[in-house]
Amino acid sequence: MRYLPHTPEEISAMLQAVGLSSLEELYSAIPKEARFEGPLSLDPPLDEASLMRHLEELAQKNRAASMLSFLGAGAYEHHFPPAADQLLLRSEYYTAYTPYQPEVAQGTLQVIFEFQTIVSEILGLPVANASMYDGASALAEAVLMARRLTGRERTVLSGGVHPDYVGTVETYVHGIGTGKASLTRVDVGEDGAADVAALTRAIDETTACVVVGYPNFFGVVGDIRKVAEACHQKGALLITVTPDPYALALLESPGALGADIAVAEGQPLGLPPQYGGPNVGLFACRNDRKYLQQVPGRLVGETVDKHGTRGYVLTLATREQHIRRERATSNICTNSGLCATAVTMRMCMLGKRGFVEAARQCLAKAEYLKREIARLDGYALPLPAPTFHEFVVKVRGGDAGRLTRALAEQGIIAGLDLGRIDPRRRDQLLVAVTERHGRGDLDRLVTALAGFGG
Repeated sequence: MRYLPHTPEEISAMLQAVGLSSLEELYSAIPKEARFEGPLSLDPPLDEASLMRHLEELAQKNRAASMLSFLGAGAYEHHFPPAADQLLLRSEYYTAYTPYQPEVAQGTLQVIFEFQTIVSEILGLPVANASMYDGASALAEAVLMARRLTGRERTVLSGGVHPDYVGTVETYVHGIGTGKASLTRVDVGEDGAADVAALTRAIDETTACVVVGYPNFFGVVGDIRKVAEACHQKGALLITVTPDPYALALLESPGALGADIAVAEGQPLGLPPQYGGPNVGLFACRNDRKYLQQVPGRLVGETVDKHGTRGYVLTLATREQHIRRERATSNICTNSGLCATAVTMRMCMLGKRGFVEAARQCLAKAEYLKREIARLDGYALPLPAPTFHEFVVKVRGGDAGRLTRALAEQGIIAGLDLGRIDPRRRDQLLVAVTERHGRGDLDRLVTALAGFGG
């Protein structure tokens, strides 16, 4: 079947409707040198059985799908139950793209409302939205929101913020005011946590916000309460960013510690890594009228109809598609609806106790692996600050890239070579553990590390 399977009769009817006699006449505006002549260079068509066999053969070539992985760095492989996938196949979830008409989109609106409730409870802040593509864009939107709220331009970024998130913020502020010059980076302390003293010194009367990771890119859990106090003393806002919200099942929430805006990556809560996407961003802030008016994206609210029946409506939509562009707070153009639905379903299946139990398993298994690696000759844990389920390892021989390549030959993705992010850390490996790793998986990594020649 051709990609556009129109019959000659259909083509003739369409040409007649626009007053043309041939396809050549239709394409006459396209220069001949820009037209493709002749058949496409494609393999012959396959029947269904042959096609499935061919796809299976291609899948077998993807070694990473069957490898033991300890790669994290912003995308995490938690357990994702098949039941969620089956529920997502229901047509009412994947066809209602945009809930413009509440009378026909109650299912979508209710899911978004439940999603917002979950986000609010996890981040510890009362106002949560939908519409963030991922954690990185959520952070960038939070920075722009802080600039609008404070009337200031400068943003101070802790060195523990994910480098991809920093790149996204740089892209968003490019061309606004002083652009990238409005961003100040402050390195983490020697223990890997945010350097509170250095961040405090960096805050002045031009600072709109300070951004810290909680936990940060290196897996470290720092003291953000002191950072919040330093921000508020000088009229700046504190924004926290959490790569894996499972950490917040055990840690105090950002809101409880003084964060004004908290963002996170929602992928770990209900979406497999899937080779890089799609993701969904989590965004929450303080319950203040001026904050509410500046929140990007969408907010769904609960109400009742004229019969007193509970219903849901799109309460706030500050996108440029909805209101005048000069008043819009965001040009985000989707609520990542299917991804938010997946997160909501998974979290409802897990429940609060299940959420905490999964997080405890992550922590316990990561601590076990840290202890075993620390016993190996030539390896060390260079960042002594507390971690959740991700941590940095100083590798034997000083070349993390060489180690990851060697272990890949054994079917193990040992983690992220931090030298790819920062040449000063070429001897360091970022390792992530989740509840999916069994004791045998952890011991297999330790054995492989012990056998590495360095």
